[in-house]
Amino acid sequence: MRPNSLYSAFDCQNRDGGEGRPDDYRTPFQVDRDRIIHTSAFRRLQSKTQVFLSGEYDFYRTRLTHSIEVAQIGRSICAWLKHKSDLLGEDHFIDPDLVEAACLAHDIGHPPFGHTGERSLNSLMRNHGGFEGNAQTLRLLTHAIYSKRRKGMNPTRALLDGVLKYKTLYSELDRPEHHFIYDDQSLDLDFVLDGHDFPPELTPGWVRDSSRSIECQIMDWADDTAYSLNDVVDGINAGFITLQKVERWAENQELKENDSKCLEKLLEALRRNRVEGHMGRRIGDFIEACSLRQDANFLSPATRRYQYRLEIDLDLRAESKLYKGLALDIVFRSTQLQQLDKKADFVVRRLFGALAETYITPDRPTKNGFRLLSEDDETAIWACETESQRARLVCDAIARMSDSVASRTYKRLFDPDFGSIVDLVW
Repeated sequence: MRPNSLYSAFDCQNRDGGEGRPDDYRTPFQVDRDRIIHTSAFRRLQSKTQVFLSGEYDFYRTRLTHSIEVAQIGRSICAWLKHKSDLLGEDHFIDPDLVEAACLAHDIGHPPFGHTGERSLNSLMRNHGGFEGNAQTLRLLTHAIYSKRRKGMNPTRALLDGVLKYKTLYSELDRPEHHFIYDDQSLDLDFVLDGHDFPPELTPGWVRDSSRSIECQIMDWADDTAYSLNDVVDGINAGFITLQKVERWAENQELKENDSKCLEKLLEALRRNRVEGHMGRRIGDFIEACSLRQDANFLSPATRRYQYRLEIDLDLRAESKLYKGLALDIVFRSTQLQQLDKKADFVVRRLFGALAETYITPDRPTKNGFRLLSEDDETAIWACETESQRARLVCDAIARMSDSVASRTYKRLFDPDFGSIVDLVW
């Protein structure tokens, strides 16, 4: 296999300090990708909400299909940049397997019921370090993706950095709603940075979080591309976004000339019933909106992954923002979805409350305590020394549930007429 001079041993080093599998026929980044695909955490994405609750219809996206689409877009961006950029070549290019691994992994930490479940768990974990979907992805990769062994997948430094959108600890912010990692992930951050301290000007928050590897930048734009375009397609197929609603929405916006042109093309596609084809072509345009420029920052001497900045055509970035706003106002803020979000919040809070009574508050299980989690979960919980550590493991148990498992567990606990002793649990 031809060497790729963009990467070094620094990038390929594994989390446990080893060199991975030096005799493997695969590259370290192919090993990362393969390990992600063959985990239950990845499979559970098939029943986790992207826009609409999973299982209701078969034409819209789940977290799994979304992640597959993001991975395809990420690989295509790598191919486009290698073809187009003078900064890359046959022996110096952004590894598509590494980008694919980051794209496939980017949502595995998301809980049931989409961002509603994420907000609910963050609220419930306020006194125990918060909850954040991206931080949970990092936690799975490093500590919990193989849950029965309480062990991560021993990822490479480059993969961890590829999913590390945020580099600010929870305690460095004032009770944040999102965009943080857990305090106990400071060791993972130290591994990624390998002793390179943030310059003083990179204060906690957005400024620090904007310091990302090139693979993380590509993953983030691939994610933006997938959900800004495809959320609109799903909203149209589900009947939420109609010709009349888009026209009314546009009348209440202060649209720039480019925005108006984009909306008119979308309206024309709606009139001709050609939305999927139209948005499919826009994916290609969003990929070709990418270019590279050289960059210099505090990590660029250590790794070439920080020597490049992904540039996005401003019109295409504005178009992505336009579609996000359209989906937010017409779909996500609709009464139908808001009612389901209210129910999802209620389910998550009731589940957490039941588990907290049994596992978080008591110092030890009581003789008459109920076994609500698996033996492996209980063993890990009762080995914890603090209430916050137990709360984190309870949070893990809920976060890994799919929508259907969360709903079924709620019914088993609170609906007297639901459930059987022979039901599968977890």
